[in-house]
Amino acid sequence: MTDFLIANMAPIIFASMVVFLLVGFPVAFALAANGIVFGLIGIELGLLGPQLFQALPDRIFGIMNNDTLLAIPFFTFMGLILERSGMAEDLLDTIGQLFGPLRGGLALAVIFVGALLAATTGVVAASVISMGLISLPIMLRYGYDTRLATGVIAASGTLAQIIPPSLVLIIMADQLGKSVGDMYKGAFLPGLTLTAFYVGYVVLVAIFRPRWAPALPVEARTLHGARLLMRAVTTLLPPLFLIFLVLGTIFLGIATPTEGGAMGATGALILALARRRLSWSLLRQAMETTAKLTTFVVFILVGARVFSLTFYGVDGHRWVEHLLTGLPGGEVGFLIVVNVLVFLLAFFLDFFELSFIVVPLLGPVAQALGIDLIWFGVLLAVNMQTSFMHPPFGFALFYLRSVAPAAVKTTDIYWGAIPFVCIQIIMVGILIFFPQLVTFGLDQDTKVDLDSVQIEVPTSDYGAPATPPGLEAPKDPAAGAEDAASKAIRDAMKQDQAK
Repeated sequence: MTDFLIANMAPIIFASMVVFLLVGFPVAFALAANGIVFGLIGIELGLLGPQLFQALPDRIFGIMNNDTLLAIPFFTFMGLILERSGMAEDLLDTIGQLFGPLRGGLALAVIFVGALLAATTGVVAASVISMGLISLPIMLRYGYDTRLATGVIAASGTLAQIIPPSLVLIIMADQLGKSVGDMYKGAFLPGLTLTAFYVGYVVLVAIFRPRWAPALPVEARTLHGARLLMRAVTTLLPPLFLIFLVLGTIFLGIATPTEGGAMGATGALILALARRRLSWSLLRQAMETTAKLTTFVVFILVGARVFSLTFYGVDGHRWVEHLLTGLPGGEVGFLIVVNVLVFLLAFFLDFFELSFIVVPLLGPVAQALGIDLIWFGVLLAVNMQTSFMHPPFGFALFYLRSVAPAAVKTTDIYWGAIPFVCIQIIMVGILIFFPQLVTFGLDQDTKVDLDSVQIEVPTSDYGAPATPPGLEAPKDPAAGAEDAASKAIRDAMKQDQAK
């Protein structure tokens, strides 16, 4: 029995962790408990040294020193302030009037506003709840199919998962050891493409099932001509400015994601103040919710560090690597199995849990196979997006159920989500076959003209050039000959570049 435990400690730890999660034990404590218990068992069996847990304080303090994670409370706070200040309501009202004359116009407005909210808030709950409260009663009042209306709202809210400044992209970058800015750049085009797919689905429904998506009645269109134009401009400018303030500064390299989040939170406070909707009550609610979510994330991360300490100590990462690199089909086989696994796990786990548990195990394997980690991270983020839409445990469906009218059946919400889950699966396939959607603009190496490189040779204490032995300067400086040391170094650089 002892020999069996020693030989199979890694799969036993992993299986035990899965069992704890499936029975509903809190994730943070399940991870930490597995790490500590099996760490003690490993020490008792002589598989691990007693000094194992001496590294634990350093790993936990490493979380507190991680500046990247500061972006999470900033973006959460920004999203909550914007949601409670009425910006979503104004956007939906204005864009709904703009698209109202078209069949499916209200659904298109929901998608458009969902994308804007995703680019400003980055919080799924805020987007789904806002649009569920505001747009769902209106869509049902004017004859929209219940399944279409609920599906559009839930799917549009989950765009905050993939469109920057997404919280999951911050965590994904941290877990994969990559830049958050590069992860944002890589996810930008896939986010827009997924939004376009949602629009295409609504257009097809409006064409082939016109009764499901009627146009807004004439009597409901309250804005016309110059008045509509002025309202659209004044409503769209603040969120667009906020998007530039956050994403523009990050993409241009002016600010880090943490600094961008701080500016976004400040901008949200200014917008709420300008709308005269900023109060102590609103501020307190936003701060309390932000503190709860941030604490939730940090506790999961601490539990994941405790678990990984023991799991890596018994060479669990090597077990996972050998298991996945030995799959038939090489890189393609690995991607298929990983995406199927993540899709199935998303039925039971949310994206935070998947990011902290699964991604650290898959990242090293992907790197060993030569897979670009930015592309891999965005691919997993799109896949994890389905975790919000999976019946029966999708959080976006729960959020919508909590604010939907009593006449809306839970089964209608579930059936309405299925077409959009299929669209997300199609998007995963597209990213696998067209990685350029992510890597475009990220894999361009900076070219340096070596002929223009100037190399300054350090001088000695007496002011003469400190030329290495064998590379003495020319005896006749007036001849205009190039310094031998600089020439030799430049030639070596050219040879390296040629190789």
